[in-house]
Amino acid sequence: MSNDSLLGRAVRLVPLSVDHAEALFPSASDPEVWQWMPRPRPGSLEEMQAMISQMLTGRARRCFAVQRLTDEAVIGSTSLYELDLAEGRAEIGATWFDRSCWGGPYNAESKLLLFGYAFDDLGLARIALRTDNLNVRSQQALTRLGLAYEGTLRSHMVRQDGTRRDSLYYSVLADEWPSLRDKLLTRVTAKATV
Repeated sequence: MSNDSLLGRAVRLVPLSVDHAEALFPSASDPEVWQWMPRPRPGSLEEMQAMISQMLTGRARRCFAVQRLTDEAVIGSTSLYELDLAEGRAEIGATWFDRSCWGGPYNAESKLLLFGYAFDDLGLARIALRTDNLNVRSQQALTRLGLAYEGTLRSHMVRQDGTRRDSLYYSVLADEWPSLRDKLLTRVTAKATV
């Protein structure tokens, strides 16, 4: 990946670094923000730094910090992972935002920028997203955007509370990207003007 940022109207996705740990720690340590994340919630700045370091060692990952353009604040993070250029596929995940940014244009535009990078720059054929079966809000958002529900992996992962999680998979294919791009642009524009 080049060191270039992905620039939108409300956010810029910049390559994630350990230097972002301090800015990301308040949102990542918020139990409500972290509720559906499969990895342990960082309990200290050191744990946040270690988590980012671990994320950055994955060769099949492209990790970003989400920077709000109005004040340059780092408000969240998102990633492409399980990136397989030979097979033309990846997943989007490890996404979280400061609670104060929920409902704004930031998540939709981050997805818009990541999908654009994946399909237009990397030439991928498929992007998948997965969510916890209990995370109805995420499922509704993915359905609203028009992603195809592919199925459920039963007892797929262990949640932080020790219970077993089913993971619901959604996807979008390269030929579906223009329609999804239009929907995301409409959402970003509507949320930016509210």
